[in-house]
Amino acid sequence: MHSFAELIDRCTAFTLNRLAQTNEKVIQELQTSAATTLVKALQMIRLQKIISAVGMFSIFEAMLQDRLDCADGFREAQNILDAAGEPTLKEQFGDLLLAINVLKHGRGRSYDALVVKADRLPFRVKGPEEAFFFEGDVSEVGTLIDVDDGFVLGCADVIRRVSESVQKARPGTFL
Repeated sequence: MHSFAELIDRCTAFTLNRLAQTNEKVIQELQTSAATTLVKALQMIRLQKIISAVGMFSIFEAMLQDRLDCADGFREAQNILDAAGEPTLKEQFGDLLLAINVLKHGRGRSYDALVVKADRLPFRVKGPEEAFFFEGDVSEVGTLIDVDDGFVLGCADVIRRVSESVQKARPGTFL
């Protein structure tokens, strides 16, 4: 198998490209019809981005645990980033781990931690009093993190950079 980081980059590009094509087609159809199935299609596209982000982190965690022979792959990767003197990457990775946790579980400690720093994050977190990210956007699904193309691409990028750091720190580790 090729490296997970390379495959996730390609998979992400492919998925987002296909979703963009589908989104464009649905938007064109909405010009002449307001069918519920078209609105559901837009929401499906948004949901697929969430599934992609959560899925890539879940698979990455399993690979880290396997290749680093540890019980908590994310914690071990963060320890490696600490030892490698990469605090910025560690923070970016940690923020995405919190966001993925919020996408999986909703409100809780991870959400509270993100809300405190929401204005400094490269993605949007729905505030405690916000009902919508963009009121009137029929494609929006009920999540606390706005998962757009930038978020999904950011996940893939951070996974790639963390993989590179882990491999540099632990030669012979193939991620």
